[in-house]
Amino acid sequence: MNLPSEFIRNIEGVFGEAGRQFLANLPASINEASQRWGLTDVQPVPTLSYNFAAFAKRGEEQVVLKMGVPDRELKSEMAALRLFNGEGACRLIDCDEEKYWMLLERLQPGVMLLTLGDDEEATHIAAQVAQKIWKPLESLEQAGAQHAVPLLQSFIRLSDWFDGLKRLRARFDGGTGPFHEKLVARVERSVKDFFAENHKPVLMHGDFHHYNILSSERGWRVIDPKGVIGPACYEVGPFLINPWGDLLKIKDHVRMTRRRIDILHEHLGFERERIREWGLAHSILSSWWSFTDNGEWRYTANFAEMIADLPLGS
Repeated sequence: MNLPSEFIRNIEGVFGEAGRQFLANLPASINEASQRWGLTDVQPVPTLSYNFAAFAKRGEEQVVLKMGVPDRELKSEMAALRLFNGEGACRLIDCDEEKYWMLLERLQPGVMLLTLGDDEEATHIAAQVAQKIWKPLESLEQAGAQHAVPLLQSFIRLSDWFDGLKRLRARFDGGTGPFHEKLVARVERSVKDFFAENHKPVLMHGDFHHYNILSSERGWRVIDPKGVIGPACYEVGPFLINPWGDLLKIKDHVRMTRRRIDILHEHLGFERERIREWGLAHSILSSWWSFTDNGEWRYTANFAEMIADLPLGS
């Protein structure tokens, strides 16, 4: 298979031997999945990152085949898509939880929210989509719907992600290394307070941004949910830092970020300060993740410095 070299590096770099085995088995896996689900014309999507995805046909239906290295996040994604049930998200047609394969609805025309051109309109749309997919944990537990309660064990806990920041301190003997010490300490305090509150956790996307919101005949829908349980306001974090790598190059990015916060406040009801603090928290967490993966961590670190001092309101 003529797979992109960057995709191969990603898979091998993150997953090691398991990733190499996944790539070696990929042609046979595609053939097996095609026979199982009656797929033809299987064509890899133009951009592959950390999972294999391909457009395919099943009879007259356009679908997406997705496969990945066995990983907790893929298991959580399948569970989230099952509960979203196509409301605000692409439909999960079928899956194999043991093989980490998914057969998904192909969203048409499938244009990314990033291409809309009007950032304010894009933010309004994103807020509306977020409200469609959020599932209050309490309602899921009370409903006791078939499969719902067992699925709750599959989801990622946001608190586990932020517990990872403890390793940052351990890495630098109690310090913060190249990271801004005051901002790391601020995030540690704010996140601790947010989790200590009597908030009502929700099942959310977890990687909610312009590249994962696509147009479709059924309206704007998300793809690639992480399936995360925690305070809903965290969802604004990934959105605020995108388009990743490019936002800070925009001439009026400070005004744009302030306006985004205003719109998210208007739709979602969270205080502007809370939105800013979750944006800061996600930026620091994302920087740490990139640092540990030997990736580009400075962009989100720079965004954190920008949003930390961002004046809010009119």
